[in-house]
Amino acid sequence: MTDAGLRATPIDTSKPHSARMYDYFLGGKDNYPVDAEAAEQVVSLFPAVREMARTNRWFMHRASRLLAERGVRQFLDIGTGIPTEPNLHQIVQGIAPDARVVYADNDPIVLRHAEALLHSTREGRTAYVHGDVREPGRILAAARETLDFTQPIALSLVALLHLVVDEDEPGRIVSELLETLAPGSYLTLSHATGDFDPETWERVVEVYRKGGTPAQVRARDEFAGFFAGLAWVDPGVVLAAEWHPELGERHEGEEIPLYVGVGQKR
Repeated sequence: MTDAGLRATPIDTSKPHSARMYDYFLGGKDNYPVDAEAAEQVVSLFPAVREMARTNRWFMHRASRLLAERGVRQFLDIGTGIPTEPNLHQIVQGIAPDARVVYADNDPIVLRHAEALLHSTREGRTAYVHGDVREPGRILAAARETLDFTQPIALSLVALLHLVVDEDEPGRIVSELLETLAPGSYLTLSHATGDFDPETWERVVEVYRKGGTPAQVRARDEFAGFFAGLAWVDPGVVLAAEWHPELGERHEGEEIPLYVGVGQKR
């Protein structure tokens, strides 16, 4: 674990945090009343949000598994969230015990639970960095303690960029992260969209903003733009439930407005 991961940080329970709200949607217990209250406001606007959180989690499992099966042995997961088994390292080290994984998040409660992210296989390694994606250079510097940047790395920004508004230049952040990665590396993204019900998602975004969390949903073309210059992994940009679905994971009924994609740096 890096020094950045060991630094204690106070937990602010006076306002909701997106990671703790996500934990609430998944049925977790690592959240506070202020998080539950904001999360229930989202549920009242979009009742399928719990299914959306599960669908996102399943996509992360499938994408990480596919990349490990393709030979990737290094993973950088930014916006990790509160540990929920199986975690990314459990998925990939189940396929490749020597895989190395670095997690990064900016919520102090994730830091408190970081030990759960560090139970690596004997052959592999996991590390945790307490950092914000808006400062990619600091995350990359810490990740270099564990990962070899001369070899391919799978960069995961799952359900993160809809918490980075245009003023913070998410395109620049993604480009800066990718620029440091070796050819053969991958980018895995998922992102909420208002394409199918813009009015509802304007109201959902407002819940997050009123709680102090920047948020912004994006259209399909905006999401695809994050992959500029990368080669798509089939099937390209699709809704999460349509990306290499597995038995028991396909969502039936209301469409889950979550675009996903995986691209490779050539």
